[in-house]
Amino acid sequence: MPSALRAREPRTAARSAVLILAVCAAALAGLTAVEAPRAVVAVASWAGVLVLLGAAAVCRFVSAETLDRVGFCVGLALGGVLLATTLNSMTGDASITGQSFLAFPVLWAASHLRRGAVVLVTTIAVAADALSLYILLPAETATTNLLFFGAVLVVMAVMLVRGHEKQEQLVAALQEQARVDALTGLVNRRVFDEALAGTVTGWAPAGTALVLIDVDSFKTINDSHGHPVGDSALVHLARILREQVRADDAVLARLGGDELAVLLPGCDAPAATRRAEQLGDAVRATPLLLPDGTLLTVSISLGVAHLPQGSDDLAALYSAADRALYEAKRAGRGRVAVASA
Repeated sequence: MPSALRAREPRTAARSAVLILAVCAAALAGLTAVEAPRAVVAVASWAGVLVLLGAAAVCRFVSAETLDRVGFCVGLALGGVLLATTLNSMTGDASITGQSFLAFPVLWAASHLRRGAVVLVTTIAVAADALSLYILLPAETATTNLLFFGAVLVVMAVMLVRGHEKQEQLVAALQEQARVDALTGLVNRRVFDEALAGTVTGWAPAGTALVLIDVDSFKTINDSHGHPVGDSALVHLARILREQVRADDAVLARLGGDELAVLLPGCDAPAATRRAEQLGDAVRATPLLLPDGTLLTVSISLGVAHLPQGSDDLAALYSAADRALYEAKRAGRGRVAVASA
């Protein structure tokens, strides 16, 4: 089933469908009992009640993901349109009360399905309503009813779809903010830790390398030039490192403050050391242009550690890289230190 015709959240859609189907079944049963239609219509109405209750049972007891995958959700909405139109035609009911049953499948579809499915359901509902009205009423009266109720269906569907899409955009933006560091645009520590855990537990023949990076004399930069320049230095550093680190074979993250990290899955220790040296050289070769036109040379210290394939001691990997980083800083900064095996 194409994704455009599936539910946004199958479980929520299924739970809502149970309620709407039960309400429609109760309403149809009540109208049938009160109006006491002729035998054929009564049989059709009670059959409709059973169909609605059966569909509610399916939504209640069958996996929502399975139902959505086979197209049950969009089929359910279209089935509701077909049932309402059929009963209206059989009873000769062209009133607003009869047409109002078409609002249930459209309302449910607009609340839970994706845009493509909503367009399909709404279009068929309006077309089916038009067919029923023009069969039951004079053309002028049918046109008036169709324009009124069709407009209600379309406006309702459009408003609900736009509201849900805006909500999805806001949720996506919040999720992105939770994953990305706002200053540098690099992924944050949570994402980095997830990537590290996934890399270590996965298959990496050459093992996994970790490079921790610290800006040399970052406090001095802040004290001498101000915190805005310190922020600019971090942005500048992130841009340089992003140019050097390919996203398809490494993960570059800001862990906090002036500490960054590069995760290199499938990378042996010598290769990781060479890449760390390249990063340090690239940063030294690209000074930061300050607002007054002067150039500020930024240097970084790097600590490299390696976890062989088959090992999953993340704490040991991080501790080894952290020790190597401080060895690089104690040795004079602006250099690379490698943790002993």
